[in-house]
Amino acid sequence: MSRAWAWAAICGCALTAPPAAADPFEKFGTAMKYGLPLGAAACAADQGRLEDFAVRGVLQAALVWGMKELFDGRPVARRPSGGGKGFPSGHTAAAFFGAADLAGKCFDDQPEAGAMAYGAAGLTGWSRVHAGEHTPQQVWTGALVGFTFGAASFGIGSKGASFSLGMRF
Repeated sequence: MSRAWAWAAICGCALTAPPAAADPFEKFGTAMKYGLPLGAAACAADQGRLEDFAVRGVLQAALVWGMKELFDGRPVARRPSGGGKGFPSGHTAAAFFGAADLAGKCFDDQPEAGAMAYGAAGLTGWSRVHAGEHTPQQVWTGALVGFTFGAASFGIGSKGASFSLGMRF
């Protein structure tokens, strides 16, 4: 049942309408920023690990926000559009957080579903570069932050801490 809830949340967010000025690719990226973490949250709730998921999500968001504040005004944080606070990409971090949680904890017996979640997160990052909001380096850093917190488990309410990619090779 958790897979059904996860996919329903992802698809529901994909249908929401971001600003009309955004192109379809940018709309997809924005939808996945919310859809992947919401799908992962639904799965976490179904599996009884929502508290661990929430703590990791808050810490991931706090780290991204803190890095944006710390590096603001430095060349690494300059957006291609000229604005600041571009390091790291928050959209990409959120999408990879959700994708890594889904792939490692919800789709662990379906690697193709995990690959699709990671693919959607990757497209989210590319949509930010395409929109001129981030450089590839800012997107890669956001992906790394989100992936790390999404694949991790702090062990809150379970047996112990772990790290799961959800992909078998």
